[in-house]
Amino acid sequence: MTQDAEDTVAVSIVIPAYEEEQAIGGVIEAVQAAMAPTGYRYEILVVDDGSRDQTAARAQAKGVRVYRHRYNLGSGAARKTGILQARGEIVVMIDADGTYPADAIPRLLAHFPEADQVVGARTSEQGTHRWLRAFAKTVIRRLAAYLVGQPIPDLNSGLRAFKRAVMLRYLYLLPDGFSCVSTMSLAFLANRHVVVYEPIAYFARIGRSKFHPIKDTYQYLLTVIRVATYFNPLQVFLPVSLGLIGFGLLKSLLDLVLTATIQESDIIAILSGVVVAAIGILADLIITQGKRDHESLR
Repeated sequence: MTQDAEDTVAVSIVIPAYEEEQAIGGVIEAVQAAMAPTGYRYEILVVDDGSRDQTAARAQAKGVRVYRHRYNLGSGAARKTGILQARGEIVVMIDADGTYPADAIPRLLAHFPEADQVVGARTSEQGTHRWLRAFAKTVIRRLAAYLVGQPIPDLNSGLRAFKRAVMLRYLYLLPDGFSCVSTMSLAFLANRHVVVYEPIAYFARIGRSKFHPIKDTYQYLLTVIRVATYFNPLQVFLPVSLGLIGFGLLKSLLDLVLTATIQESDIIAILSGVVVAAIGILADLIITQGKRDHESLR
């Protein structure tokens, strides 16, 4: 079935865009071509994040819904607006810069209703600062996989599909910046929702990149730690605690051998580890109780 602006839709395809006048028209056409033979009743919603160029006008010329922010609020803010404005039970997100293959969308949709979220896992890195991005993403992705206890082929892909009702539970967690997509993945994984990865190609972007390698990489790292701490604090606090206690014990043994005494720094390290463990246990109890209260209200 074709795009329908009036009737109930099953799939909302959200395209967050900020000054993507060169690419937006082609992306919309590619999405329409990919969805045409699928039989889904769908809508395309472009969220223009305060662009000063012709992004909104070129999207409107394609006959799709356009929601405009008066000011540039950030990629994450545009995605959150798209989720709230979407009318479909399943939301698909694809970037407006031409980097993701729209013809992969039907493959993502094929995993529903069994999956809660399907992530397009990129098989290559084509962005600006390629080697720095690849290294930073690998380190952060492996840290995230350890913290949630599951392998993560791609943490921050911009092509994904998810059940809107499930994502709405975690909307308050999503930041306004580029780390929004990472939070989407982590929130589902940390709460044991079914997340599936579908391999996809990845292309060089059309137009100028808005990615800041240092600032945005730092935000990615903070996002991983923040979300993991929120949902599973022991995964963060316990290794730090054991590290401090282990360091303190080893240093105590070394000081006993060399000086026949235990130094104040040894005691401080051990006690610091105990305090960190206590904080982690307390945080875990609070979060566990909060989850139980939340489930009882549902």
